[in-house]
Amino acid sequence: MMTEPTRIPPRDDRGTQPAPWRRPRVVLWTAAGVVTLGFLVALEIVARGYGFSGPITEQSREVIFAPESGPLLYGGLALTMVVLTWRQRLIALGVAAGVDIVFFLVRWVLDADMNFGNGALWVVLGVAVLGLTRRTGHERTLLLKGTGLGLLLVAGHKTGDTWLLITSKTRATVLDAYVAAADHALADPSWLVGRFLNATAPVSTGILHVVYGQLPLAAALVGLYQLRRVAVERRFPAHHLVRTFLMIGLLGPAIYMIFPVVGPVFAYGTDGGAWATANLWPDTLPPVTDPRPIPFDGITPRNCMPSLHTAWAVTLFVHSRDGSRAMRWAGTFWLVGTLTATLGFGYHYGADLLAGVVFALTIETAMRCSAHGWDRAGVRLVALGTTVFAALLASYRWLPTEMAARPWLFGPLLLLVTGAVIYAYVRTARAARAAREREPKPEVPGQRPAPEAEESAEPADPTDAAGAAEAATTGTGTTIGTGTTGESGATDAKPELV
Repeated sequence: MMTEPTRIPPRDDRGTQPAPWRRPRVVLWTAAGVVTLGFLVALEIVARGYGFSGPITEQSREVIFAPESGPLLYGGLALTMVVLTWRQRLIALGVAAGVDIVFFLVRWVLDADMNFGNGALWVVLGVAVLGLTRRTGHERTLLLKGTGLGLLLVAGHKTGDTWLLITSKTRATVLDAYVAAADHALADPSWLVGRFLNATAPVSTGILHVVYGQLPLAAALVGLYQLRRVAVERRFPAHHLVRTFLMIGLLGPAIYMIFPVVGPVFAYGTDGGAWATANLWPDTLPPVTDPRPIPFDGITPRNCMPSLHTAWAVTLFVHSRDGSRAMRWAGTFWLVGTLTATLGFGYHYGADLLAGVVFALTIETAMRCSAHGWDRAGVRLVALGTTVFAALLASYRWLPTEMAARPWLFGPLLLLVTGAVIYAYVRTARAARAAREREPKPEVPGQRPAPEAEESAEPADPTDAAGAAEAATTGTGTTIGTGTTGESGATDAKPELV
């Protein structure tokens, strides 16, 4: 009697049936790539309209010409290498170093600008070519994700530079007088910390310059720690620091266009030159008068509201909580050091820092929910953060005189609403983590069973033991369930993480 043959579902490269969620995720990644490319092209066009090159041109020229930042390119390479094995990483580093040596010698002979980093960019692009030409399925996707992560780190820096140039060209006036008046409600922290750093220089300023300047390096180290198992598990974690870091850098400059501010050291200090209102920072507090927009030069970036350094430091602090004790202490040190530096160097007002905290926690919540799923608490927190952030900017713009006249009311109120967002974030994040920990873990093919399962599976008598041993033998006579060490329950099969 003829029977219809059984149809076997197609399998992917790892021998497992395709998961139902992969196709929607591929569509999502494709859409995100198209949107990102369109944004970069639009930014390139706008930049060229103002007479300077955009992020695509700046990134492309570094394939051959001297890069602007070699450490940044090697940071991108480090993020790309999380998808490679240790042997492949050593090969990649060797190739990058070799290419840089060749470029160094050629530039030395031609007496051209000297810098390094071209080799790192070549290797990152080479990983993309390898994924497209020599890999298929999940392995191709993994290599392309690693390449995209490394290139996004570099492109994000180039995009930020272009944004800052656009703000200086398109915003002829700045709103520093409004923020300085509103900052009276917070006791003018930039002036206070600025005087403190002047009194403790050069020790304090030397340390804080390193902390402020090396914030991207600290973030890269935390990000690499979170991504350290990608090469073993062959998948990225659902959420990590780099995602939020890049999103903050993408959205923050758009707020600069709405609320252009240059900072007290420029608007009220010597760094502003002839454009400064007066040489007041940090020794003399600015007068509380009716604030008006201040005309300013076409060079200084309007990059104060909100403080993105504060937002990035808060994100670094949040993600360092999952690390070791040393990492947690380092995250706390970088947060405190960054807040002190932004105020003490005159780069930001206290009002900028409060807006940066709310901005960071709102984006972090949205990114976490996009990875793990939206719930009611997450939606409420994003709505609360967005509302508070908009209310802060509106109050700085339309109520600065009233805030300066009643610091006993508006100062505690500003701290209270910011603290409410922080408290809501802590509660929501803890509840979400507890919910994820309670979820049953999916069984992984080939994974060694838990000790409790092994104990319950042990036979009760020799007869059952013989039956179990016979059942553990395949049709070709190969025994499974015991490894080379002879330890019960061990397996030679490598787990396939889906």
